[in-house]
Amino acid sequence: MNPPPPRLQLTGITKAYPGVIANSDVSLSVMPGEIHAVLGENGAGKSTLMKIIYGSIKPDAGQVRINGQEMKIRNPKEARANGISMVFQHFNLFDTLTVAENVWLGLSRTSLENVTASILAKATEYGLDIDPARPVHTLSVGEMQRVEIIRALLTRPELLILDEPTSVLTPQAVDKLFVVLRKLAAEGCSILYISHKLHEIRALCQTCTVLRGGKVTGVCRPEQETNASLSRLMIGAEPPQLTHAAPKLGATVLDVRQLSLPREDQFGVDLQGVCLTVCAGEVIGIAGVSGNGQTELLYALSGEDVRAPRGSIRIGTADASGLHPGARRKLGLHFVPEERLGRGAVPTLSLAHNMLLTRNESISHPRLLGGWVRVGKLRAHAQDIIQRFNVKAGGADSAAQSLSGGNLQKFIVGREIDANPKLFVVSQPTWGVDVGAAAQIRAEILELRDAGCAVLVVSEELEELFEVCDRLHVMARGRLSPSLPTAQATVERIGEWMSGLWDGAPAAPRTNTEASHAAA
Repeated sequence: MNPPPPRLQLTGITKAYPGVIANSDVSLSVMPGEIHAVLGENGAGKSTLMKIIYGSIKPDAGQVRINGQEMKIRNPKEARANGISMVFQHFNLFDTLTVAENVWLGLSRTSLENVTASILAKATEYGLDIDPARPVHTLSVGEMQRVEIIRALLTRPELLILDEPTSVLTPQAVDKLFVVLRKLAAEGCSILYISHKLHEIRALCQTCTVLRGGKVTGVCRPEQETNASLSRLMIGAEPPQLTHAAPKLGATVLDVRQLSLPREDQFGVDLQGVCLTVCAGEVIGIAGVSGNGQTELLYALSGEDVRAPRGSIRIGTADASGLHPGARRKLGLHFVPEERLGRGAVPTLSLAHNMLLTRNESISHPRLLGGWVRVGKLRAHAQDIIQRFNVKAGGADSAAQSLSGGNLQKFIVGREIDANPKLFVVSQPTWGVDVGAAAQIRAEILELRDAGCAVLVVSEELEELFEVCDRLHVMARGRLSPSLPTAQATVERIGEWMSGLWDGAPAAPRTNTEASHAAA
């Protein structure tokens, strides 16, 4: 009996853009039931290759074969018709529609009621807690990721492409997702898995194809590799080790006192008595399951929500509770949101013009209406950040949306760090960033701290928080835990606190997700 043909076979795939070759003569093969990793640093061509398979991008040369048959996949609809589903790193969801309506758009010959029931069934089966009736604009990034995964699973794919699927999931949720993926593979589904988390690839994948500069530089079996050897394959070196000296504390820079805010919409979270201090020269981390009040707290701190009671948010000696973002920036606050495109950067604007979102040094008379933009100075400043943070882009005039997710993240973080903030608030600082760039961003955060900046990091990556933070808090159901020195924290203890189980926390009903996290 002849063996089955590969589920997917790529031969000589090439795709070029002005000034850059995204993929150059790429070939790879994925068998039925195989979990196959595609590994590479930011800008290596991984996402472009996946979009070619999914029909979002047309290759300049090469062949795509599905189950032994050569295919010309012209669009995602044809890809889905041939059993291919994809979960994108940047989500493809309509903000004004509900979860169920977004999923319904990608399916055919079924009613909205059936889709709603299917979402609930999949959410229960796979532990991906989500409410089908919620509008997407009320969801956190982690919750949006769950929607994308459920939508892909409902198509019953033969080939499932996952682009950074765990970037905003907690360790417990990642474990549950891996159970799902192994079950799918056992049922014959092939999985193409993109991740910068090397330990995940080693734990999950049978085969790994490595890309560097758009070319295949190696194929390996991840379980036979170490994180260090995979790093060398991917970036040609091991990431530098962070040096984390003891903090030298200065004055209190951020002081949040009994901050309570009712939710602005029915699907939000009430903030309840949040107390938080961040001093100059320290990094404070906030962990927690997505959707437990982190977004609401960040809005209140950044000035996007100015409903905070007077005196509840102080930056330095100033009462900042009623100040808008611009006024808070004048007090030294710089902020990196979790959503890159749309809030961190305007997709269609160049990197140079995106500098103007939070910086006005390149505007003559910025306080006067109609001040001139010094375009040359703006480009030079953006180019400095591109070089300092090793951003792979066509230059300062490149549109933000043309960058890979990780490279855009490096630019946005670099833009705010370059401003020499007194208070730096960053959400998901290394989301979708390769190991080398993640090490650089974390080193820059520690360098800011050592220079006397007060830093607040909100992240769902516990490993990241343990690596850069001096003290940790956990958010659960709109409450903030007491702080805990990182040296005394454990994954188990933080996991318990994610369910609100810290000393003195009032009892409250748990969601299914929280209960499963506590059990894990």
